[in-house]
Amino acid sequence: MTAHPTPGHRPSPRRHASRSAADRARYDRATAHLDAPVAIVDLDAFDANADDLVRRAAGKPIRVASKSVRCRALLERVLARDGFAGIMSFTLAESLWLARSGFDDVLLAYPSADRASFARLAADPKLAAAVTVMVDDPAQLRLIDEARDGGTEEVRVCLELDTSFKVLGRRVRVGALRSPLHSPVQVAALARAVVRRPGFRLVGVMAYEGHVAGVGDAVEGHPARSRAIRMMQAAARKELAARRGQTVAAVRAVAPDLEFVNGGGTGSVQHTAAERAVTEIAAGSGLFVPRLFDNYTSFSGSPAALFAQPVVRRPGVGTVTVLGGGYPASGVAGADRSPEPYLPEGLRYDPQEGAGEVQTPLHGPPADDLLIGDKVWFRHAKAGELCERFETLQLVKGDKVTGSVPTYRGEGKTFL
Repeated sequence: MTAHPTPGHRPSPRRHASRSAADRARYDRATAHLDAPVAIVDLDAFDANADDLVRRAAGKPIRVASKSVRCRALLERVLARDGFAGIMSFTLAESLWLARSGFDDVLLAYPSADRASFARLAADPKLAAAVTVMVDDPAQLRLIDEARDGGTEEVRVCLELDTSFKVLGRRVRVGALRSPLHSPVQVAALARAVVRRPGFRLVGVMAYEGHVAGVGDAVEGHPARSRAIRMMQAAARKELAARRGQTVAAVRAVAPDLEFVNGGGTGSVQHTAAERAVTEIAAGSGLFVPRLFDNYTSFSGSPAALFAQPVVRRPGVGTVTVLGGGYPASGVAGADRSPEPYLPEGLRYDPQEGAGEVQTPLHGPPADDLLIGDKVWFRHAKAGELCERFETLQLVKGDKVTGSVPTYRGEGKTFL
């Protein structure tokens, strides 16, 4: 088994370089029989990351965010481990597909306007029992009713609380633009609307603090910015803990049989788990640990999902060109959304070309040791989105490929 750094501990540069070289050698040996482009998941790292999430959750179950994995086999693998329970999905069509595949607890994390899927949900007792949909507006309830097409099954509903942190007299807002329900009074009012409406059952509350869970607080080369982020996050956590507790109490007064309160994300697992009102934690990116999750003081995971591109040209001294590799991540466009040339260490993009659709030049001393056909290993900026580029993930354990599993794309599914 490969040794990985203890979560939360950052190895010394010398140890890091030695481990990186060993990892590259392992990945090259494991995939020597495979042509690049190729995508892998290092199972030792994946399992170590799963263990760390469970440790940080301190006994509260973790609901796996499917958009950060996008591979049924890996969802099954992690859900078979103690400490994990349920899936957080990203589209209604995906939710129904997962439920038909045998996953019996699927929470859709975003509102949907997929009328055809709502009709299927309302007509199928198995699907209706397994899938919970997200609502933050009475208009969404009306859309579901109009889409039923005769289906009479009770639809399970979760309400989403806006977690944004508002300062300077509420003139400045920090956080994602998600739910319009910011106060306990607003959430309780919608809870009453759900309870009064036939054909619906209120079962959960969700609150995702993306400005804490998804924003690194140790940005390399930016100490002042990092301190400001940590100060903001500490204040935001305190404010949200109080407001989330008040919101859950208000909703439970309307729906005493509330089944779950979901919160958190990979970057805030231990903080959110400490809140009494929260019953389960959401996490997914922490299994793959893409490059955007390198900059946290609270934990340090092991990169588990990588892809390799083949060297196809050697344009000059200190330069090689690999095939493709232009796989940008979603979000505000910028250098941090590009994949990272990871192994061998020391390669960098050409500033005039960056990561290209068909070819990507790379500069740096390691280029002179790379031959035509050699692999350069990359890390994607975000988890899950890499799987939209590959049909298959090669599962690596030690220095061997122990299996190959299809991604959503490999199963012919492109949900979004």
